[in-house]
Amino acid sequence: MRIARLNIEKEQITQDVVDLSVIDDLIKKYKGKKGNMIPLLQGTQAIFGYIPTKAFEKLAEETGLELSDMYGVATFYAQFRLHPVGKHVIKVCHGTACHVQNASKITEALQDSLKVEDGGTTEDRMFTLESVACLGCCSLAPVMAIGGNTYGKLSGTEAVKIVKNIKITERGK
Repeated sequence: MRIARLNIEKEQITQDVVDLSVIDDLIKKYKGKKGNMIPLLQGTQAIFGYIPTKAFEKLAEETGLELSDMYGVATFYAQFRLHPVGKHVIKVCHGTACHVQNASKITEALQDSLKVEDGGTTEDRMFTLESVACLGCCSLAPVMAIGGNTYGKLSGTEAVKIVKNIKITERGK
């Protein structure tokens, strides 16, 4: 039996214009040091919220690290992001306990409310929605986390209300 391959057009991603000079001190701190790749990638992400393509290029040029090696590390470890994320990352647990308590209803309600797919970021870059394997709060299932706050025993309606309250609070600032 043959499996038909799907032709999928890759979405053209426009890179943000970023000021790469803000990573100069980071490069100075780690340049030439053994084991510098992960701290450089972590530091770059801490500055930009993700690792822009141009930052990879600058790091390679100024530190001598190979682009392919850095990209390999950045795509292997889940901590690294290659695209901008929202100010607030909403993590909805889909571990076993949350799954059996209808975590998918929370994700669906948030997708409808925010008008994003799972893994997507709102146009205003206020929220990124992510399904995660486990948040370690099984007794509170179903659970979502936003920043340092964990919300348990949720319904889709309650999850949407929490996000709307965050929006209201942000507008008041």
